[in-house]
Amino acid sequence: MNRKLLSLALLGSTILGGAAAADVTLTIESWRNDDLVLWQDKIIPAFEAANPGIKVKFTPSAPAEYNAVLNSKLDAGSAGDLITCRPFDASLALYDGGHLADISGLEGMANFSDVAKSAWQTDDAAASFCMPMASVIHGFIYNKDAFAELGIEVPETEAEFFAALETIKADGNYIPMAMGTNDQWEAATMGYNNIGPNYWKGEEGRLALIAGDQKLTDAQWVAPYEALAKWGEYLGDGYEAQTYPDSQNIFTLGRAAIYPAGSWEITGFNAQADFEMGAFKAPVQNAGDTCYISDHTDIALGMNAASPNAEAAKTFLNWMGTSEFAGIYANALPGFFSLSNHDVAMDDPLAQEFVSWRGECESTIRSTYQILSRGTPNLENETWGASVAAIKGSKSGADLGIELQSGLASWYAPHK
Repeated sequence: MNRKLLSLALLGSTILGGAAAADVTLTIESWRNDDLVLWQDKIIPAFEAANPGIKVKFTPSAPAEYNAVLNSKLDAGSAGDLITCRPFDASLALYDGGHLADISGLEGMANFSDVAKSAWQTDDAAASFCMPMASVIHGFIYNKDAFAELGIEVPETEAEFFAALETIKADGNYIPMAMGTNDQWEAATMGYNNIGPNYWKGEEGRLALIAGDQKLTDAQWVAPYEALAKWGEYLGDGYEAQTYPDSQNIFTLGRAAIYPAGSWEITGFNAQADFEMGAFKAPVQNAGDTCYISDHTDIALGMNAASPNAEAAKTFLNWMGTSEFAGIYANALPGFFSLSNHDVAMDDPLAQEFVSWRGECESTIRSTYQILSRGTPNLENETWGASVAAIKGSKSGADLGIELQSGLASWYAPHK
């Protein structure tokens, strides 16, 4: 009997030992439920093939519910090992709350520039808490058939841009540009922060504004509103009530020649438009000027500070810094571009056009996203309304600059 008990005990210990040596399973929290098939069919199999012993589960929430669901899980201690990070303050708050680990020392971080990492760092850049995944690039998508029909060359300067708009308007067969102001954010995101970097010189101006060395009343910050004031006559009848989906439909149905865009539109437009599309970057003021593009940090992945599988999580994050991951992600989601320094070959021609600008221009991010929208009034939201007012012509660029500067100075110390 004792011998049988001993045998059973040894068998039990063998089973438990086998369980302890089983695969580690990492769980990823995300709002990108549209990407479930991509993760299951492409990303996870590639990682698991290179890293036997580590399994991965992608468990997304609905986008609108992600922040609340994630915070609830973190508070309950039930969140996954890896956490998909939104840019800037939302993720910084998770780090400050002790929920995201400092991953500054991971080897994979060496493959990203300071601009790429800036959205997921402390204000002093001393700690990085998410591995950058992808950015979106701003510019203009155009109907190549319409341009060919009207004999329009891709504009490189502002004068050429407005001449093209005037030609399209005079012809009358196409709305020159498909963008409305009903939802407001497009006017700022695809308007002001699309063309603005060419005026404030990208990172030079953005960082100077944060430091308090430049003000929103300065010429380089007012001028983009003055340019937007010229857009209204080219947006078509009723643009004031036109929603974001309306604008998408107007362009993909072939009714408009140009669409002020973010590269995130590529997949949807490829599926909906039956004409060939091209893209051009925000025109510079004068031929030969240095060009600047909004190459906006959009999505990253961090490690739950309470993860029981920290070493496996670090292995996954380091793999995200490889050219293999960059290539898989960028080609599966054209328009979401790797933030790494790797040279990533992409199959989609429209995506290739957007990303080619990185080699021609200086990259920056949206001017309002880092630090400057933490207070009240929120500069990002105020820029929405200001951009709409500029397009409608209800306020001058100078007046908008005064209003925005006054709001920022009311709470932000470097501008007091």
